[in-house]
Amino acid sequence: MAKASMSKRRQEGGDETAVRQRILEAAFAAFMKSGYASASTLEIATRARVSKRELYARVGNKQKMLIACISERANRLDVPADLPMLRDRETLEQVLVSFGTKLLREVSDPAVIAVFRLAIGEAVQAPEVAHALDSTGREKSRAALRKIMAQAKVSGLLIGRPAELAEQFVGLLWGHLMVSLLLGVAKRPNPREIARRAGDAAAAFLQLHPLPKEAPAA
Repeated sequence: MAKASMSKRRQEGGDETAVRQRILEAAFAAFMKSGYASASTLEIATRARVSKRELYARVGNKQKMLIACISERANRLDVPADLPMLRDRETLEQVLVSFGTKLLREVSDPAVIAVFRLAIGEAVQAPEVAHALDSTGREKSRAALRKIMAQAKVSGLLIGRPAELAEQFVGLLWGHLMVSLLLGVAKRPNPREIARRAGDAAAAFLQLHPLPKEAPAA
């Protein structure tokens, strides 16, 4: 009896997860097709094959759906719990290359670029899209990179403010690529191009920030 009850709970939990995922996919499709402001909860519920009542019960209103869609992908950009100790510059470079590769791969995904375009297109009519993307999506990667820079600073591998160091690395990593992707004048880089770009950005960053003992004499 106990095993049957546990099995039923697991099945129900799996069903709930599947329904929630279906709702988020339907919401994303509706936002892309109609725009965030124009997409209705009825349209989303119809696409997800659920009632509006179930829609609100499982996810919430449109803004919560949007945040959930963004958060789901943003969670992939967190710093792994097993981040190696940054005891030397070689390890720091490896970590920057790894994080840069992940950031380029995830953010250059066509679905993510579509969300950026949505935020830009809805900037006046629905500024909450841009706010959600910035505070939930972009902040996740910025916080993760600041954490890496802060650890490197504590280890004496870098000097400077972690936030400024993080922004500089991101600038080297992306260059003009993001604008080109948003305009549709560049294709998403392939894995080899992403790896090369991340490696070049890490090398250039460390060259700009030598260890104090490596800095040239005045």
